Amino acid sequence: MERRTPLIARLAAEGTDCYRVFHGITEGLPGLTVDRYGGLVLAQTFREPLVPAETEALEAALRAALGMPFAFAYNHRGKKAAEPFEKWHRPSPEALVEFVCSEGGLKYCIRARHRGIDPWLFLDLRAGRRYVRSSAKGLSVLNLFSYTCGVGVCAAAGGASEVWNVDFAASSLEVGERNAALNGIPAGKFRQVNEDCVTVLRQLAGLSSGGRYGQKRRYQRFEPRSFDLVFLDPPAWAKGPLASVDLVRDYPSLFKPAVMAAKPGGRVIAANNVGSVDYDGWTEVLRRCAAKAGRPIRDLRPIEPDGDFPSFDGKPPLKLVICEV
Repeated sequence: MERRTPLIARLAAEGTDCYRVFHGITEGLPGLTVDRYGGLVLAQTFREPLVPAETEALEAALRAALGMPFAFAYNHRGKKAAEPFEKWHRPSPEALVEFVCSEGGLKYCIRARHRGIDPWLFLDLRAGRRYVRSSAKGLSVLNLFSYTCGVGVCAAAGGASEVWNVDFAASSLEVGERNAALNGIPAGKFRQVNEDCVTVLRQLAGLSSGGRYGQKRRYQRFEPRSFDLVFLDPPAWAKGPLASVDLVRDYPSLFKPAVMAAKPGGRVIAANNVGSVDYDGWTEVLRRCAAKAGRPIRDLRPIEPDGDFPSFDGKPPLKLVICEV
């Protein structure tokens, strides 16, 4: 908390009450994270679960350190995460209601537990959302793998002319609609596309939909068109009905159509959250891929995460770059 104090003050000044309290892998306890989302504090483990005495000690330490009232919940997401969260911790009822947290003065829905396992707002992407909001005025924005539309909300709040949020999970887009409503964003410029991202992206880029294994499935049809800003934040690995996503082995299969769906002089913001992927090697792949697509990258620069996501070597697992094409 001593290390966090200057950052928390800066975030509070910009209207943010959600941040990572403890980043265990670099702060002394690998496998444990603690995040604050407004009035909710969520602890998560990714290796071994905490025993009840450890959970109680953690909650007590947090209450002493944070100096504010909050609801506390703990979720285990390691190898045994297929078992119900309730096996590891039964939070008080007030921790299981829906909260509203703030980031940059914008409001977002958050729940400690829901049908999925990931929190509804990824805090390490905050710097990316901040950039989008600051640079979206008058732009058309394509937000791919949008999840709960945090990037789309920032684009719309920043004055984007239109925002497309594309995700295969209808439940995530429903949360995104509520996030938009919380911030007074008109539905007319905030489009939700409930479809496989690869299928939509390839059509917008003027490519075939790329069905997998000859599989046939009905899907929404789109004419080719381009956007001023394309935000590409795919999961590390996913198997969809028509295509698969693999950030380690085949990022170009996503980046090529993303570049082709960006207007000349536009930007693609690309994310890669696989820690084992080397930044220099990955960005070289992006440059080669764009050049082969006939849309070479004119400028590439990183977006560094905020200080609540420290790394040992200055090379954080989440790599986020702005590519001007």
